[in-house]
Amino acid sequence: MEAWRIEQAAELYGIHRWANGYFGLNAHGNVTAKTQDTEVALLDIVQGMTERGLNMPILLRIENILDAQLSRLNEAFRAAIATCGYNNRYRGVYPIKVNQQAQVTEEIADFGSRYQHGFEVGSKPELITALATLKAPGSMIICNGYKDPGFIELGFHAIKLGFTCFFVVETPTELPIIIERSRTFGIEPLIGVRIKMTSSVSGYWNSTSGDRSVFGLTSTQLISAVDLLKAEGMLHCLQLLHCHLGSQIPNICDIRSGVVEACRYYADLLNEGATMTHIDLGGGLAIDYTGARLNDAQSRNYGLEEYCEGIVDTLKTTFDSYDIEHPVIVTESGRATVAYSSVLLFNVLNVTTFEPAAITGEAARYPALYPELAPMVEIFDYLNPQRIQECYNDAHFYRTELREQFKRGQINLRTRSIAENLFLDIMQRIVAILDTLERVPADLEGLKASLADIYYGNFSLFQSLPDIWAINQLFPIMPIHRLNEEPTRQAVLADITCDCDGKIDNFIDPWGGTSTTLPLHPPRESEEYYLGVFLVGAYQEILGDLHNLFGDTHVVSVRLNRDGSYDVVKEIHGDSVADVLSYVEYQPIEMQKRFRDTAEQAVKEGRISASERQQMMATFNASMQGYTYYER
Repeated sequence: MEAWRIEQAAELYGIHRWANGYFGLNAHGNVTAKTQDTEVALLDIVQGMTERGLNMPILLRIENILDAQLSRLNEAFRAAIATCGYNNRYRGVYPIKVNQQAQVTEEIADFGSRYQHGFEVGSKPELITALATLKAPGSMIICNGYKDPGFIELGFHAIKLGFTCFFVVETPTELPIIIERSRTFGIEPLIGVRIKMTSSVSGYWNSTSGDRSVFGLTSTQLISAVDLLKAEGMLHCLQLLHCHLGSQIPNICDIRSGVVEACRYYADLLNEGATMTHIDLGGGLAIDYTGARLNDAQSRNYGLEEYCEGIVDTLKTTFDSYDIEHPVIVTESGRATVAYSSVLLFNVLNVTTFEPAAITGEAARYPALYPELAPMVEIFDYLNPQRIQECYNDAHFYRTELREQFKRGQINLRTRSIAENLFLDIMQRIVAILDTLERVPADLEGLKASLADIYYGNFSLFQSLPDIWAINQLFPIMPIHRLNEEPTRQAVLADITCDCDGKIDNFIDPWGGTSTTLPLHPPRESEEYYLGVFLVGAYQEILGDLHNLFGDTHVVSVRLNRDGSYDVVKEIHGDSVADVLSYVEYQPIEMQKRFRDTAEQAVKEGRISASERQQMMATFNASMQGYTYYER
């Protein structure tokens, strides 16, 4: 047989299609994190974390990747503006809601300052985050969401501090408050209006645009806002048009169509007398999770450069036809900014296989010892490619009969156990035959998946990967080592929650489609087997919940060095048991006291000794301070 090659592993897991150049494989069969001038094996980082006392699971953030994505976005727009001859500039803002973690926002503010990359905020806490994090004068803050007077007051403080802070009017009730606060502070506001787009887009989040969109003004409400500003002598404060087609838009044609519609609104607001200077096209830049480059909710049919050129060229062409000066271009790319920079790493704790136990020479005596099993044993005599469907049907029929006999007490547990083992043996032999057939019978298409191994991973799906459970999101998943060996097992993944939904049984296949199983290596005794879930930097951390009271994982932020080493920039220990209990209104100190009282009562009643009580208290207290995940 041909020896397994690293290139085959790269093709099998599609790493060169979805990684955007940020991950690869080295000659030792390890997944590496890559930037333009360095490469570090993830296994080396895992071992470094273990030496620092940080056990799996770990959320790994790679600062270089976050920085590189910010550069790519800004430089791609800069290049598109130069290529198309657009007569203005690009200003990017990061929507804090996509990942509000301090490590992320601080890095974006720090590295993005060279581009004056700002923030989009949708609440008072997010606006406070922006004010405390941004430092560069003139940094842009786009205020979306439902705004009360306190929110608007903070925005006026931002303007006084030198930030370019736009209040985007999303509901008619906000504008009077902005006007009133403006009078109070004696500061002219920077006002934007969000319009309800009618252009239709594909993808999962297409309902964020259109007539039924939660936020945005209808054309009637927009005219009312213009008339109110005219009456107050403040129409010149209206300078920004905001539109949002949707998130994770897979089709570039939809984006171009939406831009044309937005330009029409912009032109007519100018005609109404507004002093328009900015057009904010919202989010929508998609991530190609599968690497298929298709018009699909999990993919996209365009690259970053095509996205930027499509927007810039459409804006220029449309505005030139209206003889209108080109406005500043603003986009709110969040997913595409942060998704690549985070990887969830976890170890495999156990494996369940669906293979028969070894059948010894006793099998020949089964019909005599267990006459009820004779029909099932006979299937082995006619199991061949020509009768494969018949064998499959017979095996299921006889197994059902034997299970019914067990319920009625006609056979014992040992007999049923042997019957189940024979059934598995037949199914596995059928699977082996299926691999040799040109056409698989329809009834048997899902057989291989039904016999796949279950690999139990040390993580909580609901805490770390909630979009898999909630919206069937696909994330690239693969081993981070041993890729110089052929993966010979087909598996599904289960987490360690006691919930049947805590599983992953939909994966990206080598062609960018989907598969119900994931190729993996058989675990080795006394050796950890590590898997990585990639592109998880957007939304997953903040949406996670405390299912089974599994808390936040450890978080490690690293910076890769040119010499192949790495620096641990920050490490945040995951939640302890005491932490998560306090989140759900328990008082850990009071719980310790109650347990101590229970143990002391047991001493008084003579059920345990005082020294046993002390040992119980030590275990209880240590568990309170321990990690919520499995610890070796």
